Formats: sequence, structure tokens, C-alpha cells
Amino acid sequence: MFRIISGKWKAKKIAAPKNFDVRPTTDFAKEALFSILENKYDMQSISVLDLFAGIGSITFEFASRGCQSVTSVEMNPKHTAFINSTASELDMALQINVQRGDVFDWLKKFRNKKSFEIVFSDAPFEMEEKKYYELISLVLNNKYLKENGVLIVEHQSRMKLEHPNLTDTRKYGNVSFSFFEPNKEDNQEL
Repeated sequence: MFRIISGKWKAKKIAAPKNFDVRPTTDFAKEALFSILENKYDMQSISVLDLFAGIGSITFEFASRGCQSVTSVEMNPKHTAFINSTASELDMALQINVQRGDVFDWLKKFRNKKSFEIVFSDAPFEMEEKKYYELISLVLNNKYLKENGVLIVEHQSRMKLEHPNLTDTRKYGNVSFSFFEPNKEDNQEL
């Protein structure tokens, strides 16, 4: 079970079927994250890519806050069906575009097709560290981020990600969010 923290569906509790093996972002961490994001972005005018969407905890939080374009990528067909049915129930079906597939394959397939202000990744905590770096590279090197965009990677606090584009890491208990800026365009004059 998770709760939508703010927006149109503030305090709405969403219960996933008991047999779902998920780890939604805690309310405490989610509240802190969205406090940071709402200071930087107007939620009604941005597009979001939610990778490893799970049962949609982050997806629904963005949609509840008025985000009109949330693309959620999740491999588990039960989870994607759950996100779709919950989006319909909450009248968010037009805001949320659910894509079923392996995140790495999806990122390779859709390179350079669409850019987002926010790309959020909540990969399984047991994912190998080198896969986190592969994910960061796929997002940053394939124009998934707009110029003012940010990649946010949720990971265990004991894992320390290092990267030239890393701008900040915020720790909330055993969960951390690492923030990455887009690659800079080479604006060298001849």
C-alpha cells in the first residue's frame, strides 16, 4: 500500500494486490523529493519518464500534482496492468502512458525520440552497481533529458554513485536520491 502525498488525489491510499513484490518509495522520502522538484519545476508544464515504475507510486504522485505527461516503463505485466487500471479509476489515463518492457531495452530502442524534464529511476535495490552506471549513461547520452532536466536515481544509501554529471545526493534513511544534470552541449566557437 502507498499513499499519494499531494495534489488532486492527496491522501489517497492505493492498495496493490498482496502477491506483488514491490518496494514503493517511502512517504518520507517521496515528500522530500517532491519538495525539491516543486521548487524547481511547474508540475503542470513538464514531462516525466518513470523507469522501473513498479506499481506507480512515483507516476501517480506526478499525475496527482498536475503533470500531463508521465511515461512509465515497467517490465512486470501485472504491475503495468495495475498502473493502467488505477490510472483509469483516478481519471489519470490521459496523463499516464504505460510502456511494458525491460528498462534497458526500452532506453536503447527509443533513443533520441523524446526528451523529458525529469527522468526518475527506482531500479531494484539488488541491481548490480555497474547496471546503475549503464542506466545513467543510456539516459544522459541519448538526449532523454531536456536542457533544464534532471535524472534522479533512487538507490541504497550505502551505494555511492560517482559521475561527472552528479550534482547532489540526498539521503533519507537507507534510501538516497542522486541527481544528475544533462550532458552539456559543446558550444565552442570556431
